[in-house]
Amino acid sequence: MVKINSRIAQVVGSTTLAITARAKELKEQGKDVVNFAAGEPDFDTPDNIKEAAVKAINSGFTKYTPSSGAEDLRVAICSKFKRDNGLEYKPGQIVVGCGAKHSIFNAVMVLADVGEEVIIPTPYWVSYPEMVKVAGAVPVFLQTRRENGFKMMPGELAAAVTPRTKILILNSPSNPTGMVYSRKELSQIADICVKNGIYVISDEIYEKLLYCDEPFVSIASLGKEIFDRTITINGVSKAYAMTGWRIGYAAGPAEIMGHMKNLQDHSTSNPCSISQKAALAALNAPEDAIVAMRKEFKARRDLMMSLVDGIGQISYIKPDGAFYLFCDFSRFGLCAATAKRILDDVNVAVIPGDGFGAEGYIRLTFSTSQERIKEGISRIKAWIGAQA
Repeated sequence: MVKINSRIAQVVGSTTLAITARAKELKEQGKDVVNFAAGEPDFDTPDNIKEAAVKAINSGFTKYTPSSGAEDLRVAICSKFKRDNGLEYKPGQIVVGCGAKHSIFNAVMVLADVGEEVIIPTPYWVSYPEMVKVAGAVPVFLQTRRENGFKMMPGELAAAVTPRTKILILNSPSNPTGMVYSRKELSQIADICVKNGIYVISDEIYEKLLYCDEPFVSIASLGKEIFDRTITINGVSKAYAMTGWRIGYAAGPAEIMGHMKNLQDHSTSNPCSISQKAALAALNAPEDAIVAMRKEFKARRDLMMSLVDGIGQISYIKPDGAFYLFCDFSRFGLCAATAKRILDDVNVAVIPGDGFGAEGYIRLTFSTSQERIKEGISRIKAWIGAQA
């Protein structure tokens, strides 16, 4: 038996990717699978973005760029932060990565030392704890409550802090719950982090997919003290339907970003040069495509909620962002087994909540057509009826 690095050996595979792979296998076998598992928009990348990539290829923009990303893209990212979030960054404070996941990983690796603690509110995106483990740090799970909309309360955060706490990972809008923190709630979180000298890694990848009346707020915009302790993560995957292009980015204090750049120098080097030109076109273009996509996602969300409301045996918290409905299936037993049975019995792919730190829950995505949403929820309803 091969002896594996102890930190890598404890990393658990992605539940989301495993279920998605199984659903694809069934499709290849000719099964009519409704995919409520995929964590990506089903829309095509807008034409202007694709055209920018083609132009990059034809013009020979196919060589290395600086590891932290091309200068023009980093300038555009600074403009985006100022325009959308009221954040003032210089290009040297931006590191472009191979997706937001890569950017988060780099931030964790740079900030979290062996034995230090990283607070992760539950439910959480599946990759956060595994990144912390790879860094040799300790994930500390802050259990949120459904009655609070799966949001961490200030008292709960304060109680989770110890002398070893180094980082809080914040995700708003949230995958998997779709909850969104308000300005007031973020201000309370910021005060606790500043008081205790905690850094915040703020994952804002679903920023543009918001369905509530309140505007999106970046925690780093709430004052210089929290700005100096925040690494803001974003990217083009969700808002521009560019998941496969693999462009994310991080912004933060110059010293930290310098170390993230050094890490990237010796791991991936630069993200794909062609994808960088596509991302530049996305950030510099009007947001008509985003507005249209967001409108359709909201209609799909409302449809899925209305259909689930008609089932009775499952429930959820209304999502204000992202494209997921996080449903309580606890009466049917362990969620991993339930998800497997739903896929095997009625060919609907869903993601069990145990990978998100929420046993008994199942995540359904509404990033598929309204027709498929109707079909998928109908099958789930029939499956639940057969369990009686």
